[in-house]
Amino acid sequence: MSKTVTLRLDDPVYRVFRSMAERENRPLSNFIETAVLRFVEEQQAVDEFEMAEIRGNRELNLSLKRGLKDAERRRGRFV
Repeated sequence: MSKTVTLRLDDPVYRVFRSMAERENRPLSNFIETAVLRFVEEQQAVDEFEMAEIRGNRELNLSLKRGLKDAERRRGRFV
């Protein structure tokens, strides 16, 4: 079920969003929803360089493995 959200935009920002939505022949609400979803998806993904850095960090990997074992044994608490 869809929800209604009120969003306050300054006039210049509104004009940019409205213009972009019109160029794509979409309602403003659909343009904003799609843009925000794309942003969120990009922020959640780790690019190949970040992943290589994570995999190469021995101390971090050991800590993650210890944390996983603790979670599997239900030791500690999540904060």
